[in-house]
Amino acid sequence: MTEDVRNILLGVIAAGISAALGWLARTYLWKRKLRRRQAFFGLPDNSESLLVVNRDAGGPELTVKRHDVFALLELSAIIKDCGAHAQVVAHDTAQQGFGERTEFCVGAPASNRRMAAHMHSLLPGVRVNTDPEPGPDRGAFQIGSERYRLEPGITEYVLLARLTAGQGQGSRPVFLFCGQLPVTNQAATRYLARHHERLARKHGGNAFALLLKVVNSQAYGPDVVELVGDVTRAAQAPAPAATPRASSHRAK
Repeated sequence: MTEDVRNILLGVIAAGISAALGWLARTYLWKRKLRRRQAFFGLPDNSESLLVVNRDAGGPELTVKRHDVFALLELSAIIKDCGAHAQVVAHDTAQQGFGERTEFCVGAPASNRRMAAHMHSLLPGVRVNTDPEPGPDRGAFQIGSERYRLEPGITEYVLLARLTAGQGQGSRPVFLFCGQLPVTNQAATRYLARHHERLARKHGGNAFALLLKVVNSQAYGPDVVELVGDVTRAAQAPAPAATPRASSHRAK
């Protein structure tokens, strides 16, 4: 064997070793990223989760509004990426506790009983005006002393929350997407899909509640979303007494 041939063989072997090490490193990083995602969503391999949606008032069948369907598609992609499975159930048939399976609950309390129950138990500091009569406060959120009014197509708000029942590390979280309109539910699920890594780094396995503002949905749909703030403390505190002087937020 000549020296040139020996050098070629050594180069091939070195290239093969480098490629193998690179593949192992990428696989390790991908698995670590996957495990972090699974931990944040409470979705280990082959686990089960619930997608809870409101039932349209138009009939007894489970029919879901268009933007809520898009929200479910966003969540289904997250669940699939985690290697888990999902079951879609109507809000009035999900009669079970939480903590055993990750739950994604979509819709406002007025049309989603499950959402209303979660907010009453876990976010007592949030009030949603469910009055069907027209008025400036129809659909408004009140979080602590702040009131956030709905201006359809211009400024709409949605609450994105990750909550646990305090049942230990094995307890699975419930994610709430409580919007003033269906388009805001889709906006919140898309925000979670895009920013879950940053949220996981910031909050870890802790509960959080974020208030998001959807800007000019009549032109941009669910794509333009602003983070109003982290309202976890105010949302989890007991609701303050009603006051006519609560601050209101309107589009400028």
